[in-house]
Amino acid sequence: MKNVSGAGLGFRREMLAKLLPTLPSEVDFWEVAPENWIPLGGKYQTQFQEASSQAPFTTHGLSLSIGSSDKLDIEFVKRIKQFLDAHNISLYSEHLSYCSGEGHMYDLMPIPFTEEAAQHVISRIKQVQDILERPLVLENVSYYMAPGQQMSELDFTKTILDESGCLMLLDVNNVYVNSINHKYNANDFISALPTNKIVYGHIAGHFDEADDLKVDTHGADVIEPVWNLLTHAYNTHGVFPTLLERDFNIPPLEKLLGEVKRIKDIQQACLQSSGELLKGSVA
Repeated sequence: MKNVSGAGLGFRREMLAKLLPTLPSEVDFWEVAPENWIPLGGKYQTQFQEASSQAPFTTHGLSLSIGSSDKLDIEFVKRIKQFLDAHNISLYSEHLSYCSGEGHMYDLMPIPFTEEAAQHVISRIKQVQDILERPLVLENVSYYMAPGQQMSELDFTKTILDESGCLMLLDVNNVYVNSINHKYNANDFISALPTNKIVYGHIAGHFDEADDLKVDTHGADVIEPVWNLLTHAYNTHGVFPTLLERDFNIPPLEKLLGEVKRIKDIQQACLQSSGELLKGSVA
């Protein structure tokens, strides 16, 4: 399995004409939502195989719904494992949230920050990991309400990481958005996370609804405070692979590659200042 390191970008069907036949060398790894590529066949299968033979790929799912009270979809998880194995992909990441409740809700809903909810999620993570035969990687998500909150977001997240054996995808923009919306210190939140759990990261843009309300959209350029927060994350936990997310208002590829380059520039500067080796070359 190819190593994930450096700076990445989302691999999207609408970008295929620009990305193939030769993937841009500026991008070190690519990420796909497996639901968008299962089942593969015909032209898309050929194109995906062509791309995945050139560079490392990772996955960021949409439908696992790890926090739901619905029964875990075992057959879906088995299909994910088949996809990962077939394409030699080591990492399956998802969201620390849920998107189903007696039906699919097509949105990422906040899991209540309670001990009961944490134990429910931990149990489901262990089921998923048993099927996948690899750790599940979970992303901290943006949220706009915290129903029935009994724990802080940080304590809830750390409990799940500590007790489930899962790993973390650190979304730096989500930390920034949540820190504004829920009035906590973003630097302190990142500093308190367990370094050994962070496998890779995301960075993205968001929408400013108001001074005290930010909406995670992945539809704008990354802003300076988020770039600064990424630098803080590297200085705290070491440089980890980081992917630029852009899902809406997608600009020309050259502009995306410019933001990918900025990730690399920040990584290199942090490595030089610390004398570290690059963290997170995950096989």
